[in-house]
Amino acid sequence: MLFGIDYFPLLVVIFVAWLIPITFSLLKVKKVPAVVMEIIIGYILGYFFLDMISEDTIFVLDFLAIMGLMFIMFLSGLEIDVDQLTGSFPRKRVTTSQVLKNPLLAGILHFTLTLLLSYAGSLFLASVIEIPNVWFFSVILTTTFLGLILPVLKNRGETHTLYGQMLIVAAAVADVAGIVLLVFSTVIIRFGTGKELYFIAGLFTIFFVTYTIGKRIKFTLFRKISYQLAHAASQINIRGALLLLFVFVALSQFLGQEGILLGAFLSGLLLSAFLHKERSLLILKLEGMGYGFFIPVFFVMVGAKFDLDALGEFDKSLYMVLALVLLLVFLVKVLPSFLWTGLFGFRKTLAGGFLMASRLGLVIAAAFVGMELGAITPGMNTVLIIMAIITCLFSPLLYNLVFREKAISDEKSIIVGGSSIGVLLARRLKMHGRASVIIERDLKRYVDLRNKGLDVVLGDGRDPGIYEKVGLRKENPVVVQTGSDEENERVCEMLRRDLFHEKIISKSETVTDEITLHNLGVEVVDARLVLAATFENMIIRPTAQHSLIDSFENYIVEDLPVRSSKIDGKQIKEIPLHRDGMLMLLTRGSEKQIPHGDTYLRKGDTLTVFGTATAIDNIKRLMSGT
Repeated sequence: MLFGIDYFPLLVVIFVAWLIPITFSLLKVKKVPAVVMEIIIGYILGYFFLDMISEDTIFVLDFLAIMGLMFIMFLSGLEIDVDQLTGSFPRKRVTTSQVLKNPLLAGILHFTLTLLLSYAGSLFLASVIEIPNVWFFSVILTTTFLGLILPVLKNRGETHTLYGQMLIVAAAVADVAGIVLLVFSTVIIRFGTGKELYFIAGLFTIFFVTYTIGKRIKFTLFRKISYQLAHAASQINIRGALLLLFVFVALSQFLGQEGILLGAFLSGLLLSAFLHKERSLLILKLEGMGYGFFIPVFFVMVGAKFDLDALGEFDKSLYMVLALVLLLVFLVKVLPSFLWTGLFGFRKTLAGGFLMASRLGLVIAAAFVGMELGAITPGMNTVLIIMAIITCLFSPLLYNLVFREKAISDEKSIIVGGSSIGVLLARRLKMHGRASVIIERDLKRYVDLRNKGLDVVLGDGRDPGIYEKVGLRKENPVVVQTGSDEENERVCEMLRRDLFHEKIISKSETVTDEITLHNLGVEVVDARLVLAATFENMIIRPTAQHSLIDSFENYIVEDLPVRSSKIDGKQIKEIPLHRDGMLMLLTRGSEKQIPHGDTYLRKGDTLTVFGTATAIDNIKRLMSGT
């Protein structure tokens, strides 16, 4: 009976998972991932108490740990933007220089070089120490930790730049290709080149068929029911996500535990392709399940079963082995990153290489599988866990140490098309004290706009040279509003494919337009949704709507990032805010909340503020520390 199981060990594990983030927050420890401490505390608990726990309780803890591992792979798949990856495929013949500028192609090339270097380095290492299967060991080293790379780049404001996209896509390619190679290698080692390989091919076939059908068919009734039940007691979206997860896990379990990892990853990848606008809310709930319960149990149990005595197999050569593996772990990621030197310069390239060297969950899982297969020794399994912890600690530190360049803030906006909407936007931006340049190709319209005192340039938005003339930089938002949906798409495609610009905003009138622009990586404003929301406000909250529109010159709504170290960790009631300003919304990562006096602010938060221009300026200075 499950009621007869001793739940005290599980209580201890949950207590550790609860205590570590709180301790890190109180001590303001930000540069050490909490999972590292979970592994360390897990080792201490396992060393003293593991032998005292009953087999039934160990079974329950192991089951929860496996669930945590599945959630790691599931959430890793969710982190990858499938539409962005597919949108990165070149539509025409590309040159060598264009390959290096295309995030997907450059990511594939980066992984290929990583694999070659890893295999060569593993062959050398095998001449010094025992590595039963050099190929399997080399594949383990090709993986990376997208879960660490994303937050580091977000803190630097690099996620939407070409540099950030290069690293993110390269990490995503490493995750996908690494998992696929690990599964194929495991199946061949375990079963040989038999029917199991066809089963893997069948699993991928099911994935692509489901992806194709899901993209082309609109389940109107299902979407309606899903919307109605999403926030009810049924939580139908969460149940659907878990159903998808276990469909692929059940299909892949015949390949062994490594097949389960592939199934969990593919289900996350598939769900990521289907989410679109619901993405952030559903991910927030799934991350709550994973990181709130299952994943901490996994890392604590990794620590509890960490076999430090296994290092004894290296005897007197232990320190040499640790040094060689650590050097190899960094070199296989840093050296291929120099592909991007021509684009980003030496320092940024080196920093990116250090960040790409971060590893964690997948390495630990792969090392465990490799040990059970006999592909690596127990001692090497322990070494790889130590290396994963070291890279999580030092990769972000080395990245920030090498890449000291501060984020550049250039608030100039480029507006393509001098339509009435473009002109109105330019005037409203001017109220915020932000500069803008309009690109207009019609001579008569150009003269008219110039006579009205607007900053306008005569030229075609599809001409790459015009953007050099207006001084376009990676930080400048480009609003494409030509008055023609077809023309908007052409301009957006040129900006993405030829100039590799990231900050592009345009509007869509139809679902087809929205999908096309979204696949190009364009921030899309749904004109139908905006208009419907305006009508809704006019009907339901007319006073608030008129106040915001009619009093725009007196009151402003603005998003202000919290950058000041003096504000970090303070409650709102402790901050002397201007009396004519009001905090409306607090955004922290993917979480949004209504701020109150007792709410603590953190560096990296974004505050949505409403108030007069004077109040906004005052609060902006407080938040930036200037």
